[in-house]
Amino acid sequence: MSITHLRPHPPLLLAALALFFAGIAFTQDKPDRPPWAQKPKSSASSTSSSSPTGEPGKIVQPTPPAPTENSQESAAQRGRIRVNVNLVNVLVSVLDEKNRPAPDLSREAFQLFEEGVEQKIDKFESETSQPLDLAIMIDASLSAHKEISFEQEAAAHFIRQVLRPGDRLAVFAFDENVTQVTAFSDIVADLQAAVRRIPAGAGTSIYDAVLLGSRSLESRGDDRRRVIILVTDAGETTSSSDFDVARKEAVRANALLYTIVIRPVKNESGRNTAGEHALETMTDTTGGAMFYPDTPQELGAIFDRIDRELRTQYLLAYYPTPRGPANTFRSIQVTVTPADYHVRHRKSYLTGPQ
Repeated sequence: MSITHLRPHPPLLLAALALFFAGIAFTQDKPDRPPWAQKPKSSASSTSSSSPTGEPGKIVQPTPPAPTENSQESAAQRGRIRVNVNLVNVLVSVLDEKNRPAPDLSREAFQLFEEGVEQKIDKFESETSQPLDLAIMIDASLSAHKEISFEQEAAAHFIRQVLRPGDRLAVFAFDENVTQVTAFSDIVADLQAAVRRIPAGAGTSIYDAVLLGSRSLESRGDDRRRVIILVTDAGETTSSSDFDVARKEAVRANALLYTIVIRPVKNESGRNTAGEHALETMTDTTGGAMFYPDTPQELGAIFDRIDRELRTQYLLAYYPTPRGPANTFRSIQVTVTPADYHVRHRKSYLTGPQ
């Protein structure tokens, strides 16, 4: 059989090549177009690049809020990031020598400093009426599950006691994952039932819990207090994020962290003391408090103390002078006269864009 060789006609060849390369150009980005006209990158390429600090898995939500609420919260969050608000709010807890809240102090009793420079207190509430957004986060890992029933009942009591009109609370459980068991709500019976049905898990992702809980609170309204109640054995094992990332996220969200450490082993040689010290640092940075109950039966009294403190907090606000550079952490110090009072408040905040 003979094979006939077809000689291509030069004009036809040029036309075919032009069509071929035009097809390729159609499927690629247009280098001559401005950035806003470029084709978006594929999801595969965007997910392959990770943050240098690591990124935890997203919150598991068995009962997610409606999509419209999610989109509204996302839109509100984007708007809040872009709005430049200079006023800095600082919640202050003042305790006497017996760790009792010290009420009825005047504005003149407080001095506020940023980076060592005294600031004018432009807003002062002696017993703030700002509503609360609370995230109760229960350690559901096997290592902490021994005392879970006491934790659940104490938390259920706290929910009934702490919620006032306008407040909202959500229940989270964390093991190797962080699960939002309920949306933010004021329906006490539903919240109590959610606390009581938290199942046992495996690992312990404390840093992921703080980070994701902070983000969840940050998506709420600006004119609300944000509080995390963390009940754990402090045995961090499975977080994707690290200590510094979680702490910075709590500072960014202006979340107040109260940590209750359930210690199955009282002897330090058998405990994760490094985890306890890390949580102490994180809690102190936000202006919260650490609690180490000797028995699970003390949990009720601890929750009562947190409730009293939240109802007797002072709110101080100021416009920083001078204003710090954009996107930097600025140190805060608050002192009270007389000096024998013990003062707790967040130690820093993140400046917004210029």
